[in-house]
Amino acid sequence: MTEITGAAAPERTLWSDVWYQFRHHRGAVAGVIILGIIVLAILIGPWLHGVDPQHIDIRARNAQPSLAHPMGTDNIGRDIFAQVLQGGRVSLSVGVTAMLLSLLLGTLVGVLAGFFRRLDGVLMRLTDLFLALPLLPLLLVIIMLFRDTLRGLFGPETGIFLLIVFIIGITSWMQTARIVRGDVLTLKEQEFVLAARSIGTPSHRIILRHVLPNILSPIMVSATLGVANAIITESALSFLGLGFPSDFPTWGRLLFDGANFMMLNPARVIWPGLAISLTVLSINFIGDGLRDALDPRIRGR
Repeated sequence: MTEITGAAAPERTLWSDVWYQFRHHRGAVAGVIILGIIVLAILIGPWLHGVDPQHIDIRARNAQPSLAHPMGTDNIGRDIFAQVLQGGRVSLSVGVTAMLLSLLLGTLVGVLAGFFRRLDGVLMRLTDLFLALPLLPLLLVIIMLFRDTLRGLFGPETGIFLLIVFIIGITSWMQTARIVRGDVLTLKEQEFVLAARSIGTPSHRIILRHVLPNILSPIMVSATLGVANAIITESALSFLGLGFPSDFPTWGRLLFDGANFMMLNPARVIWPGLAISLTVLSINFIGDGLRDALDPRIRGR
């Protein structure tokens, strides 16, 4: 008898196959590395750099990059590097929080519309209504109506944060809802769902135990793309002067404040613009990698 000396091959699982496909996606790996560097920089950078982003030094205004100010200073001597780090915290916080709200609404509407036929028509017409709304004018109107009220209730920073997260979340859930609905319509006709129905399993238990675990793929992809979309939307609102106040920097607000000084000091718009571009690009790469890794038709190639 021939003795087997080699080690037994590790057992293959769904998530091991997903991880294998994801780590062989060059764009996704590059996105993880870039996003990790950005997140690490904005988390520990302020402690390492040690400069107050609101500290004014008139003698050092419009300074060129140096060891003391790696990205230079603005027109009143504030350190641009410190402002970019601080702005990254706010922009990413807005992106993640708005994405969670959008994902919750989109998944809820998509599951209810796909699983319950009597709700499908009403919820999909509501989705079509939101898709037909001009989003930018709607965002501007909501901000103008509720900005002062929320500032008075929660303070200037927290009030604007809650308002921007809310309006981005309630205006970006529609694509997720349509994708989830399509997957639920397919899943509810599968044999395991029909078997669960035949033994009298309640609808909410079927949704929680059988439907939701099988639609994680589009939900995770929508989550990554939702963060990028929220960051871009917040940057656009801040660039229009309707976002956070000037003493509470975000990447979009830094672009807005530096636009008038672009010819005198281009670094004021280059660095926050580069931060937005790299963050959104890396998140999109990660989303592409997750989509390919979680799609069994691509994963099996």
